[in-house]
Amino acid sequence: MKKEAKPWAGRFRLPTSKATEAFTSSVHYDIRLYKQDIIQSIAYARALTKVHVLNAAESKKIIQALEAIMRELEHGRLKLDPELEDVHMNIEAFLIQKVGEMGKKLHAGRSRNDQVATDLRMYLKYEVTEVVFLIKKLQEALLEQAESNIKVIMPGYTHMQRAQPLLLSHHFLAYYEMLRRDKERFLAAGKAADVMTLGSGALAGTAFDIDREGLAKELGFARVSRNSLDAVADRDFAIEFLAACSLLMMHLSRLSEELIIWSTFEFNFIKLSDKYTTGSSIMPQKKNPDVAELARGKTGRVYGDLFALLTVMKGLPLAYNRDIQEDKEALFDAVDTVKAVLGIYPEMLLTMKVNAEEMKAASKKGFLTATDLAYYLVRRGVPFREAHAIVGKIVAYCEESNMQIEYLSLQQLKQFSPEFGYDATRFLSAESSIASRDMTGGTAPVRVKEAIKRARKELLHDQA
Repeated sequence: MKKEAKPWAGRFRLPTSKATEAFTSSVHYDIRLYKQDIIQSIAYARALTKVHVLNAAESKKIIQALEAIMRELEHGRLKLDPELEDVHMNIEAFLIQKVGEMGKKLHAGRSRNDQVATDLRMYLKYEVTEVVFLIKKLQEALLEQAESNIKVIMPGYTHMQRAQPLLLSHHFLAYYEMLRRDKERFLAAGKAADVMTLGSGALAGTAFDIDREGLAKELGFARVSRNSLDAVADRDFAIEFLAACSLLMMHLSRLSEELIIWSTFEFNFIKLSDKYTTGSSIMPQKKNPDVAELARGKTGRVYGDLFALLTVMKGLPLAYNRDIQEDKEALFDAVDTVKAVLGIYPEMLLTMKVNAEEMKAASKKGFLTATDLAYYLVRRGVPFREAHAIVGKIVAYCEESNMQIEYLSLQQLKQFSPEFGYDATRFLSAESSIASRDMTGGTAPVRVKEAIKRARKELLHDQA
């Protein structure tokens, strides 16, 4: 490529130092915006033709050259020059090389400020659809496991202490709900990005009568920016996307933590497939849940991307400042990390084996139906706090006697309260406890089946 003077070189007397060129260059990462930049430039060439900055012949030649540059970049036949700072200046240089001086007309009324903001919004809109699709795949995997394990009983936990029995399916559906909220947040981030900033110029707007609404329609934007100053300085849409990424990763980290714990020898609730685990270089018996651990670890990385951009933006006066160039690495890293985790997670879940007997055995230890016994007394007219105290004494008695609460006889129960009747022991099993949670959002089998059916319909509607 013939070396062109830098587009802003007119008022400078000394060349940029090599150190400055290397320090300010973003070519090595913003290359991924080349498609958006070329598509935008083609639309802008048409807009300039309508206001007679370009004639029809020039416009046609420029558009054909941009399309050729797109193909050459796709096939790796063009090498970007870091001295030209970014992908936008490189594409402009390629264009000038192909069509000559008329290529220099394309930037009329346009700044890299509104150009890069539009590119980034186009990029994020696409990535939102990709992430939402991958979230749906993970939701489907959760539903598959929920349906396959509809009869599996497990202990529910609070404070990592056994609390009450529930269905494993109900547990999986909790993560389905988290992911449902994540999809909503990503879609909201996509809506925030769906604003075209092209035509804002450097900060004050363009002096040419560009049809911004027509440009927005051609580029697939729902609306145009309302304030040129805000348009070029705004990265709220990127921060909203990173916030959605952070919340998603937090949810996946929580799920990872549970899979890691459940797969331990101490719990033995699940077995992860050999395909998604690794071994030890020294201990032959080890089977480590490395995929889940890395998903948990990468959560901090995505948090860092969010805080990096928040910190970049926190003290910037209007309008554009070069600091904002730092938005892309954080954004691209989060996109790649989230998609990588979502890409591997569904198959890891689907190949996971559930140890139903171990889960059920665990649900019979730890006095998980103590609350049900207290509720029995409440139904017999005993105030809840008094019932709570009575059952607390029963639990203490069971601990001292080294026995589980469900094996207590009616005679033993009556030692603690005369309100216990012949039917009291029916409320001491995990099955009866689960069945009693027959309300919207509860863990009763009928409610869980309804929730799975509803979730299936939701996903079907999402895919329509």
